[in-house]
Amino acid sequence: MCGIVGYTGKALALSPVLEGLRRLEYRGYDSAGIALVVKKGEPLWIEKRAGKLSNLEDSLADTHPDAHSGIGHTRWATHGGPTDTNAHPHLDNEGKLALIHNGIIENYVELRAILEKRGHVFKSETDTESVVHLLSDARKEHKGDLAAAMRDVCGQLRGSFTLLAIHSDEPGRIVGARRNSPLVVGVGDGENFLASDVSAFISHTKHALELGQDEVVDITDSKITVTDLSGKVLKPREYEISWDASAAERGGFPHFMLKEIYEQPKSIADTLIGRTAGLDTEITAGINLEGISKVVIIACGTAYHAGLVGKYAIEKWASVPVDVELASEYRYREPSVDKSTLVIPISQSGETMDTLMAMRYARTHGARVFAVCNTNGSTIPRESDAVLYTHAGPEIAVASTKAFTAQLIAMYLIALHLGSVRGVIDKKFVSEIGIELAQLPAKVEQILETVEPLRELTRKFKDSGSMLFLGRNVGYPTALEGALKLKELAYMHAEGFAGGELKHGPIALIDQGTAVIAVMPTSTSPLYEKMASNVQEVKARGAVVIAIGDVDLESAAHNIRIPSSHDFLQPVLAVVPLQVIAYEMAVARGNDVDQPRNLAKSVTVE
Repeated sequence: MCGIVGYTGKALALSPVLEGLRRLEYRGYDSAGIALVVKKGEPLWIEKRAGKLSNLEDSLADTHPDAHSGIGHTRWATHGGPTDTNAHPHLDNEGKLALIHNGIIENYVELRAILEKRGHVFKSETDTESVVHLLSDARKEHKGDLAAAMRDVCGQLRGSFTLLAIHSDEPGRIVGARRNSPLVVGVGDGENFLASDVSAFISHTKHALELGQDEVVDITDSKITVTDLSGKVLKPREYEISWDASAAERGGFPHFMLKEIYEQPKSIADTLIGRTAGLDTEITAGINLEGISKVVIIACGTAYHAGLVGKYAIEKWASVPVDVELASEYRYREPSVDKSTLVIPISQSGETMDTLMAMRYARTHGARVFAVCNTNGSTIPRESDAVLYTHAGPEIAVASTKAFTAQLIAMYLIALHLGSVRGVIDKKFVSEIGIELAQLPAKVEQILETVEPLRELTRKFKDSGSMLFLGRNVGYPTALEGALKLKELAYMHAEGFAGGELKHGPIALIDQGTAVIAVMPTSTSPLYEKMASNVQEVKARGAVVIAIGDVDLESAAHNIRIPSSHDFLQPVLAVVPLQVIAYEMAVARGNDVDQPRNLAKSVTVE
């Protein structure tokens, strides 16, 4: 969940480290800190502050240390509250070794007890501090070899982690390690980087190396060495980052989220490029889909809602049963999985811990794994049989928008391909849906061009205590996503319901003036009239109904028009007004849009 960056090179380290932290703050913003190696053999320079990165920046003096290597951290708190003391980096008792950490050390309590008996003095409540003291001892045992010490320590840790360490005896050296948590290497000219995301160093280099599980990386300004925990030297995979620094900037928008909402026509088009016509080649690479008897989609949060939409498409177009599972619950009930099961993990970051662990459970039971992911070289794609990369580009706002619509596109493509492989649909049908898919970017653009009245409408409800969302068929997961966005951003009570379920209990929530957003089926759908009846039910009990659909609903107080589409493709269009409503509600209520309270972008702990 935390943001991690390390720099060593020709520049003064404070600037690239701070720049990296600014780009990574979406990963956690409870506290932030920096450690720099100023002079060989002397205590490290360290500054850290609770709260957002701006608090740390405000604390920095006008004159900064002349240091060419350093590490920085922005935190999403787990062990210990967001205080100056609990902020990273953490130091050993000599003040010469600094460590930053993303993840959770499960055996930190027993390690702390051992270390305190050895005489180590602890200052924080974090699990991380056990590691820095353990590493300090290990470095002495390995005669000052920090990389060897890191390998030794990783073998003693249980849990998930990314670790970066520096020592003042070796000013130009940074050592890192990863297990179930992201870490990438940025390869520069006379400088090298380590970070939890490539966005940290994208303005300096597009050349990156991906690190595998339980690997240790040792960098200087001119050398990069990667080993496994036994010390065997490895050759990491190299790749070029396909986007530039401007993609991670606001570009004139007041918030990243609004920018990313408006980027959806491009991200949808980019995810479709070369795929609707070439389904039989691009999508099948690396996996055999013959003999599949069941599909299991595993995901969390917004990705889970994309999976629910995918269920409708796959069951209809491929005639195969689909279960959609919350990844955090999946493996703990020991579900039935075998070699005829196709598991589809969906993750924007490719590092979502709950999804990763659920996927590993399925693999150990023989399932074939076909990932949907937005991040090249991340853990979930690397451990899958095949991957369909979405091309949404970097998504900086914590609340997902363009990643969600790109995931929807991916699910449609997989459904079409499975249907083709199983002989359930023919090329003509694939071509027809392909044409409709290709029209979606222009239709989303059309919605965005007419969204201003919706923003004004939303402000009228800014003092509401609750808002309910209704939908049927693929409109139901769309309603769930609309409710989630409002919870994340406006901190309002919001719930999504299947329209037909209202009369089975939830209609008791309706009171005079309750705001209800109805995601209407397409006007040609056999469910349209049934959903219209559900709207009448809530209206009769005092609800103020806002209807989203391709025609106006007479019984609604307000109508939001979207273009017509195939029934299953409508969520791509209907979710855009829901995103705008959540965004505008957050602005109207004075909330932090891009960094909502208690959340982080990439959930890398269970």
